[in-house]
Amino acid sequence: MIQTVLNIVFVIVCIALTIVVLMQEGKSAGLTGSISGIADSYWGKNKGRSMEGTLEKITKVLAILLIVLAIVLNSRFV
Repeated sequence: MIQTVLNIVFVIVCIALTIVVLMQEGKSAGLTGSISGIADSYWGKNKGRSMEGTLEKITKVLAILLIVLAIVLNSRFV
């Protein structure tokens, strides 16, 4: 029973992680801005409060959850 629930949660986390990663902007979009000095602007300093910063935080949490669930599902205790 618990393994079925964990498998369902694992699939949901996989789909959510895929969607969140696809929603993020590419890193190359910020490369030209950092070369010309735009990285020190207001948006560069407050990236953690922006939508992009939020998506990065969600990605980190989902990635950690994915790894933990994979380890738990692979163990012989479940």
